Amino acid sequence: MTLEEQIKSKALALGFDLAGIAPAGSAVSFVSFERWIAQGQHGEMGYLARNMERRADPQHLLPGAKSVVVVACNYYTADPVPGARQGRIARYALGDDYHEIMSGKLAALIVAICTLAPGARAKACVDTAPVLEREMAQRAGLGWIGKNTMLLNRRFGQWLFLGEILLDVALQPDALETQNRCGRCVRCIAACPTRALVAPRELDARRCISYLTIELKGSIPLELRPLIGNRVFGCDDCLEVCPWNRFAQLAREPGFSPRADLTTPELLDLLELDEEEFQRRFARSPIVRAKRRGLLRNVCVALGNARDPRSVPALTRALEDTEPLVREHAAWALGQMGATSRPPSHAV
Repeated sequence: MTLEEQIKSKALALGFDLAGIAPAGSAVSFVSFERWIAQGQHGEMGYLARNMERRADPQHLLPGAKSVVVVACNYYTADPVPGARQGRIARYALGDDYHEIMSGKLAALIVAICTLAPGARAKACVDTAPVLEREMAQRAGLGWIGKNTMLLNRRFGQWLFLGEILLDVALQPDALETQNRCGRCVRCIAACPTRALVAPRELDARRCISYLTIELKGSIPLELRPLIGNRVFGCDDCLEVCPWNRFAQLAREPGFSPRADLTTPELLDLLELDEEEFQRRFARSPIVRAKRRGLLRNVCVALGNARDPRSVPALTRALEDTEPLVREHAAWALGQMGATSRPPSHAV
């Protein structure tokens, strides 16, 4: 086996579902990324606009980088079917935090690579690192960029976590994926509830439900709240309608298996969580990223959209929450169902 074959074989043995090698050259998509930032479509995700030059070239992360080993983990799980008073959570957040799982596997892969290539220098990256990872994955032959901006693979669809290892070792790259197999299909664009996909491969994050329920730290815009439905953390709509995702296979990584209390969580139970219970229930879960105030904000919106009068007592108690963000959205939810109870003066 060649060194490249040994590296990819080890990656698969460690639990990655795909592995490829790309040259560590400048990112072609950086110009588009700069334009996206300049248009403000990244919303309040200020970290994307910091140190932008580091995203342009892997050399900024690992001087002397020559190759990038790109890996992917399939995280697809069976489709939960929540009821009217239950919340929807994006599939990627139903299990343990993928950052921890991916980082552990990448660390083990670096050890293996350094055994195969003594003296090699390496740096692991998950999606928190300033790397334009979808382009890297395409350059490594793992797939193409779908019209919803996500990487698409013929075997696994789009249910993929990506990771990269930058290396100062010259490796033979895999063939670039050049064929766009989306054709004329625009199902993902049509399915977006908030019209966040403004054009093929162009996302206005400010309208994306994943952004609104996770990254946005303040109030959800009034005109977008009814479109969120019962989604309390993320959104999978554009993935679920993709024809390529009919080939999806169940994830083999146990850490991605859905937690029983996350598949169809009761909205009223979530609304009653205090900070201690929130931290306990969502330990090692991506949901902690939204913090308690963000999750309960989302729960209030979902309850308002459900318009179930049985929610009124819990929402009325939420008007006294210590977090202004929760109080504001609880007042909105009560208004949606025509509740007659007046919020206290500090509700918003």
